[in-house]
Amino acid sequence: MFQIYCPYCQETREEEEFSYSGEAHIQRPLDPEALSDEQWGDYLFFRKNPRGIHHEMWYHVAGCRRYFNVTRNTVSYEILETYPMGAQPRVSEAVKTGEAQ
Repeated sequence: MFQIYCPYCQETREEEEFSYSGEAHIQRPLDPEALSDEQWGDYLFFRKNPRGIHHEMWYHVAGCRRYFNVTRNTVSYEILETYPMGAQPRVSEAVKTGEAQ
């Protein structure tokens, strides 16, 4: 179990108070009517499941009942940052791919 900081409540709470909601920053198709059934299915059901740094969306069930994003290392479970919906992560793509020094 780990501790999660809610950027809205501004408190660190037990993981049990939260619900994992999936991958963060998924762009909705600009023209959904133009997608084939296969493309629409890929958008709805297929997500990244990386080993390492990953941006996730969480929901504070037992608190403010708001969604927020978490940057977490899926290997070590270390939470690198939490940030409100609509904000961008501070962890760069270079850090995510291991290219940063």
